[in-house]
Formats: sequence, C-alpha cells, structure tokens
Amino acid sequence: MRTVRAAVLGLGCLFALQVPAVSPGTRPATLAAESTGLRSIAGWLRTRGVEGYLGADVADAMGIARAADEGQIGAKQRGFRVEKTLRIAQLIESRDALLFMVERPDDQVFFYLSTVNGGLKKAFVSIPSRNIVAPLGAAEAESSFAAEVLYWESMTGT
Repeated sequence: MRTVRAAVLGLGCLFALQVPAVSPGTRPATLAAESTGLRSIAGWLRTRGVEGYLGADVADAMGIARAADEGQIGAKQRGFRVEKTLRIAQLIESRDALLFMVERPDDQVFFYLSTVNGGLKKAFVSIPSRNIVAPLGAAEAESSFAAEVLYWESMTGT
C-alpha cells in the first residue's frame, strides 16, 4: 500500500504532460457491459467502501477538477492484495469518477480513470524506480481496464 501511495503522491511531480483521453472505440456491447459493471462497483463502494481521499496533486495530474483550496478529495475505497499484486478502487462520488490502481511486483503501477456511466477516460502506467509515467496505448488500456472492471465486479458479488 505504501508503494502505491508513493506512486500516487509522486504523480503530481512526474506527470507534467496531459494524458490523452482514451476512446472507448466502437464496442457498444462491451461498453454497455462495462457501464453496468462500473455502476455496480460504484454502488458497492458507496456501501462497503471505507473513507479515504485522493490528494490534490493526483487529482490535478489526472484532470479531476477541484477548488483551489481543496487539498484532498473525499473518496470511498477498497483494496486487496493477491500474492504480490495490490489493487485499489476509489469512488470519487462528488466527481462521478472511479479510479482503479494496480501495483504489480515488477515495479509498475497502472491507473485507470473512468466515470461511473461513461467508461474509461484515461489510463497510464507509473514506474516509480525510474520516475516514469506514460499513457497506455488505446488497445492495451481498453483490454486492461475491462479486466479491472471484471475483477472489481467479481468482488461486489454481482
């Protein structure tokens, strides 16, 4: 959890470029399934998530609007570690946003920002040991995001 927190907090310093929005493509059936999954994940986080927050530096790096004096944005969150992979989901309800973070043992942390009803908006990878943050290509972002939605949907029991 500390590594993900460090990666998230470091994004404000590392992430000077704007990550291009990821287009959901022309996959209406997949997009509809993802939207249903995102709504169920958001509902689950509302009822079963614990209070947390998203730091202002991360919100700024991801393009999440906030007031100038808002140092952190409240979020409902859950996290699970399976072997050496840590997954965290955050619902930033005031912004209609879901953030998925996946820290893998190979020093890569993946971030997927979506809206509850609109699907994937941004996806990127951070490699903390090398101070690298890079956007994911559309195909990789879409398939990895779909896998995360399935993972979190399975956690909700739906």
